[in-house]
Amino acid sequence: MATMMLEIARPGTRHNPFARLAAGRILPVLVVSLALLAIWYVATIGLNARGALDQYERDERNDWTIAELIADTMRQERPLLPAPHQILVELDKSVLQIAPTSRRSLVYHGWVTLSAAFVGFAMGTLLGIVLAIAIVHVPALEHALMPWIIASQTIPILAIAPMIIVVLGSVGLVGLLPKAIISAYLCFFPVAIGMVKGLTSPDPLQLDLIRTYSATEGQLFRKLRFPAAIAFLFASLKVAIALAIVGAIVGELPTGAQAGLGARMLSGSYYGQTVQIWAALIVAAIVSGLSIAAVGLAERVTMRAMGSAP
Repeated sequence: MATMMLEIARPGTRHNPFARLAAGRILPVLVVSLALLAIWYVATIGLNARGALDQYERDERNDWTIAELIADTMRQERPLLPAPHQILVELDKSVLQIAPTSRRSLVYHGWVTLSAAFVGFAMGTLLGIVLAIAIVHVPALEHALMPWIIASQTIPILAIAPMIIVVLGSVGLVGLLPKAIISAYLCFFPVAIGMVKGLTSPDPLQLDLIRTYSATEGQLFRKLRFPAAIAFLFASLKVAIALAIVGAIVGELPTGAQAGLGARMLSGSYYGQTVQIWAALIVAAIVSGLSIAAVGLAERVTMRAMGSAP
C-alpha cells in the first residue's frame, strides 16, 4: 500500500528508469562510491607528489608539467598511496592470472585466512550461545560472568594475539588452531550479548501464558525463547564473522606465517610493496563482504522456514 501511494504521488517513477534508480538504493551508493574514488585519486596525487618531485630533482629535470607530475604520481613502483587502477592491476595479476593453488595467488592466501576464520567463527558462536543460555537460565551467572565477558573485549587484540600464539606454540599447537582461537576470542562477544538479549526478549505475558500450560524450562526454551532469539542471533553473526576474519588476519602477523592475507600484508610491508598490501586489504574486504552476505542468506532462508519472512 505504501509503495502504491508513493507511485501515485510520483506518477513518472514507474516508467522512468532514472527516477526509479534515484528512488532506490543504487544511486546513493554509486554517488558515494564515485565521491570516495575521486577523494582517493586526489589523495594519491598529494601523497605521491613528493616522491615524483624528488625523482625529477635527481634526474635534473626542470621542464616537467603538472600533467606529467599527476601521471607520475599514479605509476610509482612503491607509492605511499597506490592509485585504484594500480590495485586493480595487482589484483588482476595475483587473482586472475595465477592458478588459485599457487602460493602467489591471493585466492590461495584468502582461503588460508578464511579457513581459520570459519573454524574460529564456529568455536566463538558455540561459546557465545552456551554462555548466553547459561546466563539466562542461571541468574547468578549474569553477575558472575557478564563483567568478565565485557572486560575481555577491553584488551587490544594486537597485545593478546602474540601471547596466545606463544603459549599454544609452547605446547605444540601451531598453524590453524591458534588463529582460530584468536578469531573465536573476538567473535564470541557479539554472539553472547545478542543471544542474551534475544533469549530475554519474549514479552512477560507470553512467558506467563506458556507457563499456564505447565511447560517445562526445556519446552519454554525450544518453543519461545530460542525462536525469539533467532533474529538477534543472525544480527550478531554478521558482526561475528567479520570479527573472525579480522582475528585470523591479526593472528598471522606475529607468527611470520608463510600463507594468509596477514602474511601477504606483512611481506609487502617488509619490501615496501604498498600495492601488494592494498590488494590484500581489498581481498580481505571482499571476503568479509561475501561472508556477511552468506550469513544474510542463511538468515533469510531460516526466517522464511520459520514463517517470519515473506
